[in-house]
Amino acid sequence: MHIHVSIAEQSLTLFDGAGQVVQRCPISTALRGAGEQSGSYCTPRGKHVIRARIGAGQPENAVFVARRPSGEIYTPELAAAFPDRDWILTRILWLSGCEPEKNRLGCVDSMRRYIYIHGSPDSATMGTPGSRGCIRMRNADLLQLFDRVPPYTSVEITER
Repeated sequence: MHIHVSIAEQSLTLFDGAGQVVQRCPISTALRGAGEQSGSYCTPRGKHVIRARIGAGQPENAVFVARRPSGEIYTPELAAAFPDRDWILTRILWLSGCEPEKNRLGCVDSMRRYIYIHGSPDSATMGTPGSRGCIRMRNADLLQLFDRVPPYTSVEITER
């Protein structure tokens, strides 16, 4: 099983071991485009693995802060109260880079940059860049993906 994220197509595709498409869905990558540098707010390219799966058993729209459930459930009213929050909802698939000096170690380390595949408010636009570096998904799509992928599933992020 492996995941391909296309920045150009703003899509995530999950393939089974035989290379057949299991799931394909729209996503939103970084508003600032592709890049690996810490502090760039760009989506890192290259080979990654899912290092941690966070949030199993939490309700849909559970709010995460620093990878921990905050106890809040996202609502439009909560969003209005905190308009500048970067909403990380439902589940987190925390990515770790596999390519030293490209997306692993030093100032390009995807895991140290807290790059995730995570859920978003229903109002978040998918299919166009808009995140702060992470890969945003619709909650329903993320729940399906989360249940299908074990830790250390490979994830390749490309510009094509």
